[in-house]
Amino acid sequence: MTKHPKRLFRSLLMLVCCTPVAVWAAQSVSFDMNTMPMPETASKSAFVEFMSKTFSQDRKMLDWRFERLQALLRNKDVTGEKETKAFLLTAREEFTLERNKPRAYEHAFLDIGYGVTISGPHLVMRMTSALDIQPTDKVLEVGTGSGYQSAILAHLTNHVYSVEIIEPLHIRTKGVYQKLVEAGNKEYTNVSLKSGDGYYGWEENAPFNKIIVTCAIDHIPPPLLQQLAPNGIMVIPVGPPGKQTLLKVQKLVDADGKVTFNRQDVYNGRRTVSFVPFTKAGGSSWSGGKESR
Repeated sequence: MTKHPKRLFRSLLMLVCCTPVAVWAAQSVSFDMNTMPMPETASKSAFVEFMSKTFSQDRKMLDWRFERLQALLRNKDVTGEKETKAFLLTAREEFTLERNKPRAYEHAFLDIGYGVTISGPHLVMRMTSALDIQPTDKVLEVGTGSGYQSAILAHLTNHVYSVEIIEPLHIRTKGVYQKLVEAGNKEYTNVSLKSGDGYYGWEENAPFNKIIVTCAIDHIPPPLLQQLAPNGIMVIPVGPPGKQTLLKVQKLVDADGKVTFNRQDVYNGRRTVSFVPFTKAGGSSWSGGKESR
């Protein structure tokens, strides 16, 4: 029986609106991030010359990137060679809004629309360093945002999974990654993106050796603890609005299978952090294991 045209239109509209966004993964090409060269670091001029020739990147942005690295090292937000390499190889300006590109390497949060921000370089690299990611680690990021954090991760492991609750932001960031891969940045084939509620993790790809949460909540989501592998590490901002403790949580499993969690303040009580709320579909936020509005 043929449907009335208006009813047919409504049915099609419901189908389009309610169909989940497909997972994006550009992993048809296998890429080993260990093949990425270590940039020259002896001096700013050597770094800029190497990167501009090797990757055809903007020299002014490279100037600012190298200068920001020096501040990261002084502040001990970066302590290892692999994290240094990841920071230097990741063009932060590619993940900012056009109007904010001149501020890409400032020590500041930057607006990316939809009521959220891209974290400053110091916080991004402090969280990354706390995870101590190994090349074989499977890593989950909750809160893709601009894609900058997952881009850093893609220079440390071949297995990055990132979930974003804001569907239009997920679509935009997916487009950024697609353009970067098409432009020859094959390291980003290491990233899989999904639109969904990160509170529930990404169960079909669990367990994860490392989990990084880039939105604030007043408790640690039980599904994320469940999806953390034995001896795995999670970094997550926990606490009230505007004043969270950046926790490093390690999952320990003894010989009898007993599970315990070791919690440590990444900043050792020296400072708190401020992240956007951990939200779910519809705009509500998670609080005490429940929704709050």
